[in-house]
Amino acid sequence: MTKANVDKLEPSAAAPAGKRLRPRDAATLILLDRKGSEVLVLMGRRHAGHAFMPGKFVFPGGRTDPADSRIAVATDLHPEEEANLTAGLGRTSQARARAIALSAIRETYEEAGLLIGRKGAFTTARRDWQGFAEHGVVPSLEVLRFIARAITPPNRVRRFDTRFFSAWRSDVAIELPDGGPTNELEELVWLPLAKAREADIPDITRMILDELKKRLADDPLLRPGGAVPLYRRVRNHFTREIL
Repeated sequence: MTKANVDKLEPSAAAPAGKRLRPRDAATLILLDRKGSEVLVLMGRRHAGHAFMPGKFVFPGGRTDPADSRIAVATDLHPEEEANLTAGLGRTSQARARAIALSAIRETYEEAGLLIGRKGAFTTARRDWQGFAEHGVVPSLEVLRFIARAITPPNRVRRFDTRFFSAWRSDVAIELPDGGPTNELEELVWLPLAKAREADIPDITRMILDELKKRLADDPLLRPGGAVPLYRRVRNHFTREIL
C-alpha cells in the first residue's frame, strides 16, 4: 500500500528527531445524498491561503473535545456502532466513543452549517454548540455509521486517530444557507462518488471513498454494524485491518 496522509488532519512535516507523539482523537463526517441511481458526497475545499493542504477537497471534521461527551442528545449511538467504536486498538470507553461521534456532528455544523439531529428544545452552556440551541435542534447519534479509522503515522508534528462516520442528508434537521460559523472551507459541493474520487483530495480520503463504495454496494441502506477497516503504519509498513 502506498503512503497516505490521514485526511486534512495530518501535517506532512516531520516531528523533531526522537520525539514520538501520541495521536489525538478526531472525527470526520461523510454526508451522503441520493440523486437517482447515484450517491453524492459532500466535500469542501480548504482555503487557498491555508498553510496545510491549501485547495484540497476534504470532508468536514476536526479534533474531538472530550467535553462533547456531556452534550445531551435525542438518540444515542446504535449499540452495534458503539461496539465497533469501543473495539479494536487502544482503550475507547463509551464516553470517549460518544465524544468522538458528537465531535463529527459539531464539526459538520461549524464547517458546513448542517445541523444533524431532531427539532426540539436544546440548551447548553457550551459556546461551540450554541448553534443547535439557537436553531432548536437536538443532536442525534443513532444516524451515524462508523465507516473507517485511520491513524497518522509516527514522526509527524501532529498526529490524529481519526474516525470516519457517514450519515444521510435526510438526517440533517437544518441547512444554514450561509454555511457554518468557521472559515475552514471556502466551497461546499455535492459530488457523485466517482467524481469525488477524482477530485483534488488526500490519498486517505480516496481510500475511504473506496471503502464506502464497497460498503454501499453490499448494503445500500448502510445498516448498523458493518465491518470497519483501520489504516495505520506497523513496522514501517502501511496496513489495512478490520477492527
